Amino acid sequence: MAHKKGVGSSKNGRESASQRLGVKIWGGQKVVAGNIIVRQRGNKHFPGNGVAQGKDDTLYALVDGTVNFHKGKHDKSVVSVIPAAEA
Repeated sequence: MAHKKGVGSSKNGRESASQRLGVKIWGGQKVVAGNIIVRQRGNKHFPGNGVAQGKDDTLYALVDGTVNFHKGKHDKSVVSVIPAAEA
């Protein structure tokens, strides 16, 4: 009788891991300089004051403060960091 090898694991394993994109720190929350605020592909959100954009379109804080999401020109979403008042 001819036998065929049970082909299970060798046919599996092609699903890539999820990229964990999205908003990581929401509006009103505190951030420290360097914290990632949004991980994205393309510009769903644009950088505002106190925020910079990495080469993979990730938005991160440049200063300590509070995250603020608001609408900018042409009704686009802009992310800013309002600096914490120095005491």
